[in-house]
Amino acid sequence: MLSLSGQPIRDCDGISRRSLLKIGTLGLGGLTLADLLALRSQAATNAASGIATRKTSVIFFEMAGGPTHFETYDPKPDAPEEYRGPMKAIQTALPGVNFCEVLPEQAKIADKLAIIRSIHHDSASHGTSSHLTQTGYYLRDVQNRANEMPSIGSIAARLRGPNAPGMPSFVSMPRAMRYGTAAWFGKAYNPFVVDGDPSQADFKVNNLFLEGDLTLGRLDTRRGLLDSLDAQRRMVDNEGVSAALDQFTRQAFEMLTTDRAREAFKLTQESEAMRDRYGRTVTGQSLLLARRLVESGVTFVTVRMNDSWDDHVSVEKRMRDKAPAFDRGLAALINDLYERGLDRDVMVVAMGEFGRTPRINPGAGRDHWGAVMSVLMSGGGLRVGQVIGSSNAKGEVPHDQPYRPEDVLATVYRHLGIDPAATYNDLAGRPRYILERRETIGELV
Repeated sequence: MLSLSGQPIRDCDGISRRSLLKIGTLGLGGLTLADLLALRSQAATNAASGIATRKTSVIFFEMAGGPTHFETYDPKPDAPEEYRGPMKAIQTALPGVNFCEVLPEQAKIADKLAIIRSIHHDSASHGTSSHLTQTGYYLRDVQNRANEMPSIGSIAARLRGPNAPGMPSFVSMPRAMRYGTAAWFGKAYNPFVVDGDPSQADFKVNNLFLEGDLTLGRLDTRRGLLDSLDAQRRMVDNEGVSAALDQFTRQAFEMLTTDRAREAFKLTQESEAMRDRYGRTVTGQSLLLARRLVESGVTFVTVRMNDSWDDHVSVEKRMRDKAPAFDRGLAALINDLYERGLDRDVMVVAMGEFGRTPRINPGAGRDHWGAVMSVLMSGGGLRVGQVIGSSNAKGEVPHDQPYRPEDVLATVYRHLGIDPAATYNDLAGRPRYILERRETIGELV
């Protein structure tokens, strides 16, 4: 049995979100793992896809719950106390640029970062805003827990596929993003979800290993039986479905019977010093694993924290609890990418669904606030070492250079060589743009 399952995480809207991927049994009925590898079917043949010639990739850190911009990248030390909050601002490597005191490691490498402080949109709902930041479209039905549009990772999977054979193109850990699935593209473009804690000594991605007494010989026998059944199926197939399934099944067997994917997931191949550098936390080791995956040929990796950023109460305590793992892990990742010469090919994005209210609430926390938020970007050949845009003196709204989440996604698509003006038919047969708003962040590119 090859299976992956998720873990629940809740924000204040009360919706329990679990990884949506379940890989079924390897047997005579076929391989559901093969669905994950229906990635490259349109690769070189789709003229509208704008596929990149370079093997570019993205690591997307989902700050689920909506991080406070005050206690991360846009502190307001001169604002009244009820706005600036209880935490201090610290100087970064960029003269005159401050971060919150809980991000000292990222402050040291601000010359490798681009911080956009003027991202804004019109929603204060977790669901609606998460769907926007992960697809470029607002969620129309606020009760909908499933994607209404394909996520950016699923679009990368469909239009780009993996950067190397035998690898998945879209991986999420330790669970899928809230709206990080494929919608009407089909489950073949959902992420390969790595469920578990990579900081644990017994961490293993079981999906890539044959279980029990299933040897390669027996696997090959099953493949032969499957081929026999497929031959009968092809006799009555007049829509080309069998040929596509055959291709995806071959890729599934390739992933199970070659070493590339298994080796990429082996964190034990990293030195103890490197693992310590990222931090022995779920977040730190997930980011280290993300670096290994993009090096080995995965195109799009998403990482999210176990701890929610939905800090309605005790924002100082909650930030002091969760920020160190995020600060250390992300700083280590970015330094590592630059040291390895991967900073042009790998783009890093850290973004939540909204910011937090300017005024501290009676519970010593901050509430939902879509009117302004901060986003971190690095690598990808971007013009880093700068802050783009600003919020006003109390962190309420953009003061200048306003941008939207769609502009962040458009910049990511540009890096991947995907044309956001490309259209695909939805379930109703209507052509839909990848993005309806397609402006990139000009200061970065």
